Amino acid sequence: MKNSDWDLDFRHGVDGENMVANLLSIETVEVKNDRRWSETGNVYIETDCYYVNSQAWEPSGINVSKATHWAFVLDEVVVILPLERLKKIVERFGRPITCNIPPNYSRGFLISVVELMAVIDTGQ
Repeated sequence: MKNSDWDLDFRHGVDGENMVANLLSIETVEVKNDRRWSETGNVYIETDCYYVNSQAWEPSGINVSKATHWAFVLDEVVVILPLERLKKIVERFGRPITCNIPPNYSRGFLISVVELMAVIDTGQ
């Protein structure tokens, strides 16, 4: 008869419960609900915005966020990760893009949802 791995499974389950409890107690989270992600397969992470008043590009998005975590709403799934981890992912895997939609011109990075999930899964 095979020995049960109940004790290992239990500890793994407790670790998962603790992770969810920590997520639910996040102090600040910035939530992004990208309406086009299912068409494009990407999420957009803003880094700079063109301000009409100053007539200049200024830091925005992840460059000025005071939130500890960012959440991406992807239909019925929410991906939440620490801002510092997101910055590292953007630096490593982001593809720069300028969004030329008036009047809210912005610059940032695209990351495919598949790639984002793979990076999160592998812990890179």
